[in-house]
Amino acid sequence: MSTLETDPAVSGSYARNIYGDVRAVLSAAVDDGLLPRNPCGAKSVRPPAVERRRVVPWLPTQVHAVRAGLPERYRTMVDTGAGCGLRQGEIVGLAEDAIDFEGSILRVVRQVKLIRGKAVFAPPKCNKERDVPLPSEVAEALRAHIDVFKPVEITLPWRRPDGPKVSARLLFTNTASGVVWRSNFNIQEWKPALALAGLIPDAGPDGKYQSAREHGMHALRHFYASVLLDAGESIKAVSQYLGHTDPALTLRVYAHLMPSSRERTRKAVDSVLRPTSNNR
Repeated sequence: MSTLETDPAVSGSYARNIYGDVRAVLSAAVDDGLLPRNPCGAKSVRPPAVERRRVVPWLPTQVHAVRAGLPERYRTMVDTGAGCGLRQGEIVGLAEDAIDFEGSILRVVRQVKLIRGKAVFAPPKCNKERDVPLPSEVAEALRAHIDVFKPVEITLPWRRPDGPKVSARLLFTNTASGVVWRSNFNIQEWKPALALAGLIPDAGPDGKYQSAREHGMHALRHFYASVLLDAGESIKAVSQYLGHTDPALTLRVYAHLMPSSRERTRKAVDSVLRPTSNNR
């Protein structure tokens, strides 16, 4: 089949979630040797299209407010996401050996991901390791964090639950000195911080918060991209720092955040066509 057809009554995002679940189940079947390959990986299969919403990046005040709403041991995760553009799994998998304070470089070489409910170390998304400039403010935040919360050596399988065991001294761990589980963190720490920052309503009578996908930790990457683009950084550089597979993807997501070139165009043309004293 060349495309995945969906019921018109089913939203694109819901259909995409179903597709993702099916793909994950089939991937597990491949890992278990029940299938030779994942049919969803065929070039002829395309996931359901999703109408892309325009990214609305957080304001700096909102970033600071969310950071302040988190327990101290997790606050520097915000600095790392907003200041270096890391994904949540890459932040959770950030280890001591990835920080080059002298060279002002942060090396993104691993993430923590869940496979069939088990945490594993894995390469970054799309296997794209990358070096990201380490701003001095983020470096200072990391130094202060390391002084208070010492890195913890964590051993996990590599790539799959039955993979070879590897160890890394992680910078961010939970109160039991273990891996920060995304689901627990998002519910117990992140959403309360969002509510304190006024980004989502307070928890309901049942103690639960409403869904807030646009305010997940990915919002820190959007903030990072918006800051770089506003400063005039190129799409190619932003794409590289975010770990995107193609600058075209970065352009599709963030083109509306790029500063308008109209005024620059007017000035450039005026400077060339403006009469000089010699030809008046």
